[in-house]
Amino acid sequence: MHNVWLIAKREYLERIRTKAFLIATILIPLFMGAFVFGSGYLASRTRSSAHLAILSSDTSFSADLKHELQTGKNSGMTVEVLASNSPSNSDEIRANLDHNLQSKSGDLTGYLVVTPAAQTNVRPTFTYVPRSAGDISTEDTLSAAIQNVLTREGLTHQGMGPSDIAALMAPVAIDTSKTGDSRAAFGAAYLLFFLMYMVIMLYGMNTARSIIEEKSSRVFEVMLSTIKPDEMLAGKILGVGAVGITQVGVWMLAAAALGSTSLATGLTGSGHALISATQIVFFVAYFIFGFLVYSSIAAALGAMTNSEQELQQLNMFLVIPLAFCFLMIFVIVRAPNSTLAQIVSLIPFCSPLLMNFRISLTTVPPWQIGLSFVLMSLTILAILWVASRIYRVGILMYGKKPNLPEILRWLKYS
Repeated sequence: MHNVWLIAKREYLERIRTKAFLIATILIPLFMGAFVFGSGYLASRTRSSAHLAILSSDTSFSADLKHELQTGKNSGMTVEVLASNSPSNSDEIRANLDHNLQSKSGDLTGYLVVTPAAQTNVRPTFTYVPRSAGDISTEDTLSAAIQNVLTREGLTHQGMGPSDIAALMAPVAIDTSKTGDSRAAFGAAYLLFFLMYMVIMLYGMNTARSIIEEKSSRVFEVMLSTIKPDEMLAGKILGVGAVGITQVGVWMLAAAALGSTSLATGLTGSGHALISATQIVFFVAYFIFGFLVYSSIAAALGAMTNSEQELQQLNMFLVIPLAFCFLMIFVIVRAPNSTLAQIVSLIPFCSPLLMNFRISLTTVPPWQIGLSFVLMSLTILAILWVASRIYRVGILMYGKKPNLPEILRWLKYS
């Protein structure tokens, strides 16, 4: 145990004194916080400012749509209404509009062609031609505006007055004072997810890089005369993990201090803290287990390779489970207590990220939380058993990368 402590201490002090550690400790949470909350804030404040043209023979509908696009909640567009009196006139106008879109000096974002229906009580057809096929934001805003105008026209035909229509279509205010702003809650959960993703990936790969560095410098051959391979592996995992815990601890203390300020609670709109003490506790706990899972895999990968280039070719064993977790957060956001969400959050390779994400969004049954820790513990023991046997042979292997049969033979060595 003394040797394990010496290795862990060396790994910890060597990394915590670097400028990279200090910079990452300060900049990563600032960057992630600015990205998550800044993008959400800008999205809620940004209004579409596209320049559109509406080609239609129905002047009343065109005027209503123009007013909706210019004064809507998330729209501040510039709209031109062009009346078409005949098919030939319409073709000529469309040719001019197409020329504007194709010209570099053109100022149009796109144009909408409204074709009246052949029968009464049937909606007209709409054709939108954009300058950029990827401008889905303008298309969505235009679609919502058309829906509002058609709804108002339908209610007017039913005999409702303008005041009654305005009252019926007024935005609905939802009181979330008991639980806090849902946008802020999602932003906090998203921020914690990305921090977990980055630190697990970063420190897991640091374990592998540490092994490769010492392996390439042949330091192992000297150290192995006094230290067992298993002790060296344990020391490296504990040392690098302690660096990660230190960094995460600083981040969580900063988050707790920031969350208790009036500025942070004001962002939620209800006095609730952005990140609660429960979220911080579970974040640290799941980070420890997640690091042990992925650093054990990384240690085995580092023992099997001889350079950073070879390690990059094998890091898919770390990236694929983490990428899968990233894809599943969109499923969990919509239904955090669905059967699929419960199953994937109990997978040991996904629990550190997805179970912690669910805890940040909803109330997770205690038995599921306990089961996730049990499954992760069993997985860690199994991975460490495999990694230690690969490690004790692989650290002294130089030259070509071992193939699968060779790795299986390593597992049989005592």
